[in-house]
Amino acid sequence: MSTTVYLIRHGESEANNLTMFAGHIDVELTAQGKKQADVTAEYLEKQNFRPSAIYSSDLTRAYSTAESIAKRLNMPIVKNEGLREINAGEWEGVKFDELIKKFKGSYGVWLENIGRSHCDGGESVAELQKRVVSTVATLADKHKNEVIFVFTHATPIRVLAAHCMNKSLDEVKDIPWATNASVSKFIYDNGGFELVEYGRDDFMGELITKFASNV
Repeated sequence: MSTTVYLIRHGESEANNLTMFAGHIDVELTAQGKKQADVTAEYLEKQNFRPSAIYSSDLTRAYSTAESIAKRLNMPIVKNEGLREINAGEWEGVKFDELIKKFKGSYGVWLENIGRSHCDGGESVAELQKRVVSTVATLADKHKNEVIFVFTHATPIRVLAAHCMNKSLDEVKDIPWATNASVSKFIYDNGGFELVEYGRDDFMGELITKFASNV
């Protein structure tokens, strides 16, 4: 029996707006991010997906995004640290323009071949991928033949998509970032994932926001 998993990226955060790297540091949504969360919640509600559970990274920007649909559906949100963004170590809170100056070698790898990168003092993308795949698989196993909503972050969605597409770490760079509050659909069956739809945001209209080119 398969599980349908909708992974939703958080809305625009203060870190996004300030163009700084936020891994495990906790930041709020911007006013724009809250609007995006509401629009995504409206989209999810209209689709009538009928989730049996809502899970979220315990970081505020993801949890606040989940709250919009949770309130509409009158459902609780279950926090899970395994859904967090990458642990960025010494990169945490540093502006993107400064990262390339302070960590030219390591952040250069992030920009050129993200799958092989390792945040100084933090996680590697390979370690993140193992964490996210394991976490989402565990959640999906609890809800066989059901639908779940999972609110998380950009890099976790990107590496899970790469895993589903049998992409190597060197090919993660070929997958674009999912936009804020976009929806990706995965099917989990018998221990494996299938990517059905990645980063859907056409319902967002003029509210769409993307990463800058130096991320």
